[in-house]
Amino acid sequence: MSLSKKRKVDTECRVFQEKWSSSYLFTEVNGKPVCLVCSQQVSVLKEYNLRCHYETLHAEKYKNLQGQQRLEKVNELLTALKKQQSVFSRSREISDAAVKASYLIANEIALASKPFSEGEFVRTCMLKAAETVCPEKRQAFANISLTRNTVADRISDLAEDLDSQLKHKVKSFIAFSVAIDESTDITDVAQLAIFIRGVDDTLTVTEEFVELVPMTDTTTAANIFTALVGTLDRVGVDWTRTVSLATDGAPSMTGRKAGVGTKFREKVQAANGGRDFWSFHCILHQEALCCKSLKMNNVMEVVVRTVNFIRSRGLNHRQFDSLLREKDHNYGLPYHTEVRWLNPGAVLRRFFDLRGEIKQFMEKKGKPVLEFKSTEWMQDLAFMVDVTEHLNNLNKMLQGRSKVVTQYYDSICAFKLKLSLWETQLAGGDAAHFPCLKDVCATQHAADMRRFKDKITELLREFEQRFQIFGELEKDFKVFCSPFSVNTSDLPVNIQLEIIDLQCDSDLKGKFAAAGLDTFYQHLLPGYPNLTALAAKVLCMFGTTYLSALKVTDKHLNDILKLAATQDVMPNIDALVKEFSANLKCFVKNIICDVFRMYQSKTKETHLKLSLFLSYTMILPVRPTWE
Repeated sequence: MSLSKKRKVDTECRVFQEKWSSSYLFTEVNGKPVCLVCSQQVSVLKEYNLRCHYETLHAEKYKNLQGQQRLEKVNELLTALKKQQSVFSRSREISDAAVKASYLIANEIALASKPFSEGEFVRTCMLKAAETVCPEKRQAFANISLTRNTVADRISDLAEDLDSQLKHKVKSFIAFSVAIDESTDITDVAQLAIFIRGVDDTLTVTEEFVELVPMTDTTTAANIFTALVGTLDRVGVDWTRTVSLATDGAPSMTGRKAGVGTKFREKVQAANGGRDFWSFHCILHQEALCCKSLKMNNVMEVVVRTVNFIRSRGLNHRQFDSLLREKDHNYGLPYHTEVRWLNPGAVLRRFFDLRGEIKQFMEKKGKPVLEFKSTEWMQDLAFMVDVTEHLNNLNKMLQGRSKVVTQYYDSICAFKLKLSLWETQLAGGDAAHFPCLKDVCATQHAADMRRFKDKITELLREFEQRFQIFGELEKDFKVFCSPFSVNTSDLPVNIQLEIIDLQCDSDLKGKFAAAGLDTFYQHLLPGYPNLTALAAKVLCMFGTTYLSALKVTDKHLNDILKLAATQDVMPNIDALVKEFSANLKCFVKNIICDVFRMYQSKTKETHLKLSLFLSYTMILPVRPTWE
């Protein structure tokens, strides 16, 4: 027994007939029959359905219209429907543009770390500008919603979009590293910032902020480790592809037995079968700690005390600035703070340059700085000015985003060589690279350079000790940075043959000279699997946990940081606008349906007017005149 196939409407080629417009007051819109009177659609394009709808709802009112009168009424209803469609089309375009502008401005507010309430101020400024420049466009600007709640919602949407894109990218990583930095905000809540830097199979690097986790209770190694693992599991990382962890160097992070680095290493090696894993202390933090080894508190105490006497009292500050203006100085003294790493160098340099004016002012105030009369102290001050300027230059080189870890390591190696040079020169009484010290020694008695040589020796020893972990990676770094000049016999067996092939390839040698390290190894795919795997490991390593701090404390802090810290992933605003428009349309449709059900006893003209009114109320802040 054969089963008959079920008929399908879309295979019957039903076509709307023009006579149905005058007979049943219907027209065709996007392939669907739409009633000209009540704007309802009939699901199936069939004359029986159209006639049934007309006779049930509208025949009583329109049965007396015949001939020319009926044609005129049909044309009138068609014109009204077209106007209605154009109104909705225009309002939808206005709505989409206004929503997109709202997202863009909210994104800028987050990037600038401004309060969400700034949105209203921005909107007011736009309206004032529109009234002056393009009064006819004022309504378009007025349609942009920038209330505090709207800005908060927009920022949350943007952050969710970034998070979704990051989860998708994480799945493509063949190697990745993690960086964490724990600090306390102004409300005394410890915040754990988590970053990820990964490399996909095309050797494209993606470095992004993952999440800010508030540590509301204790911040032990176990607490931090649990928060870190939970966050990485949430974004779906493959633990077997983890290469390294960079931390801020707090005791809970670096403890050998139960620190976060140790726990993280155990988890990763349990997943990857015991392969190599590295845990770093942030290079930038390390460099700052090395500076502490100078231990020249005899200089800093005097400088800080004197600067604070001048700056902390309004009268003293004004009088000192007046003295500087008399002597044609265009700058004053900055405050000193231990939090800002580059600040001591700026304070010391300014203090040294203005030492004559400071001495004069302090004596006038009855607070003479006796150390100015000490030859040895003045030499110590000059040495501190010079060495902190050298350290500041290094600090600036270690800052910035999108750097490869080998670039940080090269800067450290270069600075250690400089320290060795200075050590030798100072031992021989040569202060060629210490201009302030050289200037002081030229006007005063010759300095005993050996004591400054000992300071440089101690600083060099500190650098050697703190950065010794990179010695374990030095061979990999050399292969990565100079693959055409390394000695093949000194390399691991698995990459020896690939290095030989590479060094004999003239075309790749030319590309190496032209391309950067972050892009050169993409030219080796897919013929050098072991070498590109080594490159992926190096490319994904963090050198520093540096990120400019944002002065915000809000429940949306995590969302703000995601937007402000994003580098390689950008929010898809067009997709968000499209989703918002679709959700709004559905919302309006549901409201209209509810209202129609509430007012079934009303006439259909009232229903149409009510539907238009509700639709515009949802989209535009200003209601149009309907009559």
